[in-house]
Amino acid sequence: TYFNYLAIVKDAKRPTTVAKERSTLNGWVAHMGERRLHQITKSHINAYIAKRQGAGRSARTCNLDVISLRNVLKRAVDDGWIQRLPTENLRPLKVRTKKRSLVTMEEFEKLFKAAMRVSKNGQQFCDYFRLMCYCGSRRDETLRLRWEDVDFSLEQLTIGADGLAKNGEVRTLEFNARLREHLLAMESRRAANSQWLFPSPQRGVRDKQAKTFRGTLQLAIEESGVKVGCHDCRHYFISMCVMTGTNYMTIAKWVGHNDGGILIGKVYGHLSSEHTRQQAARVQFM
Repeated sequence: TYFNYLAIVKDAKRPTTVAKERSTLNGWVAHMGERRLHQITKSHINAYIAKRQGAGRSARTCNLDVISLRNVLKRAVDDGWIQRLPTENLRPLKVRTKKRSLVTMEEFEKLFKAAMRVSKNGQQFCDYFRLMCYCGSRRDETLRLRWEDVDFSLEQLTIGADGLAKNGEVRTLEFNARLREHLLAMESRRAANSQWLFPSPQRGVRDKQAKTFRGTLQLAIEESGVKVGCHDCRHYFISMCVMTGTNYMTIAKWVGHNDGGILIGKVYGHLSSEHTRQQAARVQFM
């Protein structure tokens, strides 16, 4: 059942997702040992969760472990190997989401200046991070962008045209002023022999995309003292959109959420009221 499941999903999910799920399932296999599918009980599952927590894994990671197991067991039910899921009525662990502080553009600029000093790929790194700040794209989907995804005549950026974005969605983002300015600046520096916005610095004669800027990011953090990650850029973009009054449904469309803005409202809704209060406090009467 385990191998059947992986064979089925390998073409429906991204390779990195499949590899991560395989690693997770290998942990379950090692824990269950020679136990047959119909012998797996809720107590066995809870024992593994407790072991994972004891090893320092977060509640969110443990919940994802259970989801991977449940996916395989659902396949076992469909194939007739078991009659019911041992994960039924298993409550997920309570996840406490740590409030993410907003990285300011001043802090990003400090990081960018450091990157230019410490890395020969500094300019490309800065272009990469700025683009995510101005359009809210995810880390890997940004690296896969091609120049054919940029339409200067319609002033639109298409994300996920390669079909590899999260949930396989293709979305279109209209240019804002900063995004337009940045893409024009990037085009002026465009590598003449590459289709990628971020071609690999080690591509040689082959036209390959950059795989990661992790090394440059670490050097820039050490140099600047500004601790950020790629997701902080997405957080910055969404926060700026919320605080400038963009409706949640539009923001959700831009960043690839399929819930019509519900998650945006839950996570970022407080920014609207905070920003409104700040604006009200600035009103003066003569």
